[in-house]
Amino acid sequence: MSQDTPISKVGRAARNVQIAGLGSKVGARWGAHKARRIFADAGRKEELDRAFELKTAEDVVKRLGNMKGAFMKLGQMASYLDQGMPEHMRKTLSALQQDAPPMSHDLVVGAITAELGAPPEQVFAEFDREPIAAASIGQVHRALTHDGRAVAVKVQYPGVDQAIKNDLSNADPLLRIMGRAFPSLDPKPLVQELTERLVEEVDYDLEAQNQHKFWTYYQGHPYIHVPAVVFEHSTQRVLTTELATGHRFDELLTWAQEERNLAAETLYRFTFGSMYKLHAFNGDPHPGNYIFRPGGEVTFLDYGLVKHFDQDAVDGFMTLIKAMVIDDDMVTYRSEAIRQKLLAPEAEEKVSEEQLRQYFGHFYEFVRYDDDYTTTPEYASEMVRQIFAFSEATDGIAQYTNMPPNYTVVQRINLGLLAVFGELEARANWRRIAEELWPFVDGPPSTRMGEHIVESWGDGTTPPLVD
Repeated sequence: MSQDTPISKVGRAARNVQIAGLGSKVGARWGAHKARRIFADAGRKEELDRAFELKTAEDVVKRLGNMKGAFMKLGQMASYLDQGMPEHMRKTLSALQQDAPPMSHDLVVGAITAELGAPPEQVFAEFDREPIAAASIGQVHRALTHDGRAVAVKVQYPGVDQAIKNDLSNADPLLRIMGRAFPSLDPKPLVQELTERLVEEVDYDLEAQNQHKFWTYYQGHPYIHVPAVVFEHSTQRVLTTELATGHRFDELLTWAQEERNLAAETLYRFTFGSMYKLHAFNGDPHPGNYIFRPGGEVTFLDYGLVKHFDQDAVDGFMTLIKAMVIDDDMVTYRSEAIRQKLLAPEAEEKVSEEQLRQYFGHFYEFVRYDDDYTTTPEYASEMVRQIFAFSEATDGIAQYTNMPPNYTVVQRINLGLLAVFGELEARANWRRIAEELWPFVDGPPSTRMGEHIVESWGDGTTPPLVD
């Protein structure tokens, strides 16, 4: 596809041909793969599995990596669930996380002119032609407003909104592909939830509202920073925000362990503080959306994928946490998990209390004990293995588990955050920090950061009011 071709002109049919071809190719290879495994010994089966996984991942990257829109975005999401996948498959899928090829400057000028009423050189005092970031839905340019503010201008690819809606109107090929990639998981709730979130993600007006909500709540916070939205230069397809400065994740990895621990603590406080205070999750937790500064300060970028929860959903999350972590009450845990459709009704009779502890307890491991805990890559990997039944340790419970829509984004955040923590080898008493945030505990500050937050900003119960 030419850089100068609006995506909507490519058409859904052409993209569906690529996806359908990918589905057929994977399906045919799967049948042949199963036939070869029948008479193979254990060593040969492992070799065959490795070859199948690698070739399938290569096909996915080859097809989706050339596409902008829903299929590439969903392919990227699958690639972020990489901890715990076979290493060769993980490395191949990681290619989808790289920046997409940028669109030409003429297209950028046309898009901004159509949305803001004038070309960028008139709208802004300065506008960099080269993007500072490019992804599956849009790209970002550095600019300077006429009143002297340094800003980031995110420009949506022309036609990508309609392309995504067209792509998502027929998700069957994608369902088949995801079913092959994760055979133990019913992909329908995942695709359903992502469909809703992706349709929202191409609406920059909605993203601006979400970002402003987070900015309003966290304004003045000593560690958590959310760039302000410049509404006068923002529309449904152009989003202008305060330009964030600092250090990227790769640089953070070279810092002292104490600095990495502080950064992780801020990530944790933002993620779960937002859940319990704002009833909202910013659902795109990969490292590229964080800007770091020494002392634990973090700027959080990209509010296109935000999940809002009602009080019943938040109460349900808290009931499960309290039953597993505080009370060790597996009867309540099982009942609530069935109510939330995390477990099938048959689990009432088929799943024992000990099975519940062993299977679900792992997801709460780093907050179950009142002690310092180092989050390792192995812990993040094992969490993925539990969810997708890559491990044999599920002891029969996996057949009764499910992924209801509310948990699609929640698990994406959990997995993404723990993958980041694993790379940082972050260490803290996560239980004490969690108790500061859990409304049913409302514990006192447990770290110097927690004390500083309460002294300079408050406990978050009554957020600052702004116009």
